[in-house]
Amino acid sequence: MPPSPGRSTAIAGEAHRGATQWGTVSTLFPYLWPPGRFDLKLRIIIAMVALILAKIATLAFPLFYGAAIDALDTKNPAVQALGVAIAFIVAYGVARILMQAFAQARDAIAAKAVYNAVRSVAAQTFRHIHALSLRFHLERKTGGLTRVIERGTKGIDVLLFYALFSIAPTILELILVCSYLLWVYHWGYTAITIATVLAYGWFTIQITEWRTTIRRAMNDSDTEANTKAVDSLLNYETVKYFNNENHEASRYEKAMIRFTEASEKAQLSLSVLNAGQAVIITIGLVAVMALAAYHVSIGQMTLGGLVVVNGFLVQLYVPLNLLGTVYREINQALIDMEKMFDVLHVPQEVQDKPGAPPLKVTGGEIRFDNVVFAYEPERTILKGVSFTVPAGKTVAVVGPSGAGKSTISRILYRFYDIKSGRVTIDGQDIRDVTQDSVRAAIGIVPQDTVLFNDTVRYNIRYGRISASDQEIEEAARLAQIEPFIRQLPDAFNAMVGERGLKLSGGEKQRVAIARTILKNPPILLLDEATSALDTHTEREIQSSLREVSRNRTTLVIAHRLSTVVDADEILVLDHGEIVERGRHGDLLTKNGAYAAMWNRQREAAAAREKLKEVESDPAVNPEVERVQPAAAAGE
Repeated sequence: MPPSPGRSTAIAGEAHRGATQWGTVSTLFPYLWPPGRFDLKLRIIIAMVALILAKIATLAFPLFYGAAIDALDTKNPAVQALGVAIAFIVAYGVARILMQAFAQARDAIAAKAVYNAVRSVAAQTFRHIHALSLRFHLERKTGGLTRVIERGTKGIDVLLFYALFSIAPTILELILVCSYLLWVYHWGYTAITIATVLAYGWFTIQITEWRTTIRRAMNDSDTEANTKAVDSLLNYETVKYFNNENHEASRYEKAMIRFTEASEKAQLSLSVLNAGQAVIITIGLVAVMALAAYHVSIGQMTLGGLVVVNGFLVQLYVPLNLLGTVYREINQALIDMEKMFDVLHVPQEVQDKPGAPPLKVTGGEIRFDNVVFAYEPERTILKGVSFTVPAGKTVAVVGPSGAGKSTISRILYRFYDIKSGRVTIDGQDIRDVTQDSVRAAIGIVPQDTVLFNDTVRYNIRYGRISASDQEIEEAARLAQIEPFIRQLPDAFNAMVGERGLKLSGGEKQRVAIARTILKNPPILLLDEATSALDTHTEREIQSSLREVSRNRTTLVIAHRLSTVVDADEILVLDHGEIVERGRHGDLLTKNGAYAAMWNRQREAAAAREKLKEVESDPAVNPEVERVQPAAAAGE
């Protein structure tokens, strides 16, 4: 009778999972046996020798203990002297010491190789994540991603140590014990031992498979809770703005409730597993000891032999009892590693061509030639855009929100590859040269400057890691932020806070400008660098930006038209197409899209100024009269 579709699907799922887990383990082998690292390979070999010697010592001390019992047994026709018994007891103690010594030596010697594998995988994963496209990072939740890496690296540690120093020794000990029992004693002992181990293994695997589903659900809820917590804390100010602390706490608590429910089920399944394992081991031990008692009663075994058999089985069942825990931990480690390796195997959307040379910048001319781009196939963002930024000149791209302005900067940085057309720098297609060299040639001052939670000095030095303190301070001076930094309690060593929250918007922008000055790129990209600032701060920042862009090829992406009036050419982008181009005065004369935007912004600015005048007029706002004398008194 053929299996049902549901059963076939389940079998196929199990087979696929098994193949995936084996693939995960096989992926790890090269890290444990790295090419060119003879020292690490030697450590693994020596650790394996120590493992074998430890197990030989483990099997030796029950034999010495049994011999001592036989020496003291007065019913034994070959009665031995007390000195012989003591000698066996001393040998028993030496064997136990050697067992511990070899086991500890094994762990210590192999530790460097194991942790090197953990470090290598973690470092490669971290590098790979940075190499993935911007699309991946926009779609991925940071909190969940860091959790996957954290659990994955821990899983590698667990897998290697348990596999090498728990499963392998237990299997070796089982083989040695069964071989000795079969050779010296009755075959029944070997049969009972093997049957017990098989029953124990079958039961453990069945229950653990059930527990795996529960643990996966527990992991998912844990990841969800952590993601919500990180997301909420990163957006602390937004939470406060809208008084949504209770809402965020409720979302986190709901995720934790799901985690708690899954954890309770996991604990229940663990209790079932432990109880079943204890029953199987006890039945096996009782059966073996009953058989040994029978053989002693009929004279086929001495009391020392009974002690030897009991010692073998007790020693074997101790690690076997832990084997359930080991299996569970390894199974969980494989799940965690599988998710991390899934990230590691995500292909890079934007890749360098094989043998791609670095970009050679002579003047820094940028050219977009009939560029078509879409984030999604059904929605085209740029529709045949063509323009040139001559070397050393400034070109501005303006337009309404959603026109595709910031997309141009992402394409220039090669965060995405275009659908058709060409983007060149000094005649070299940026797809034909290395990404690193393209990004090294461009300095950016973005709209939203996000700083690292470190010192002001570190955040400026990020523009060029090798820069000296003197170069950092000179960059700060050119960015007109040095006086502000000197006023801070710790000056350049002052901490800026998470995402730079201790600094104002203008101060963060000046740090970004200093960082770009320190990088000293031939090409400058200003991506709405002042759109989030007030008019006064914007005017101050503009003077710094003019200093930075002098003699550099500069592409300005702007919303406020007042910031681009001095550009050598202004491009008006609308719905992914350039609808107008020219200098500021020429575009106003055309009275087209640019002129309409200019007039709207001037009217809005005039309205804001009028509102300020009204608010500061005592005749309209009596509060001003009370505030001004108070301020004067304070002075």
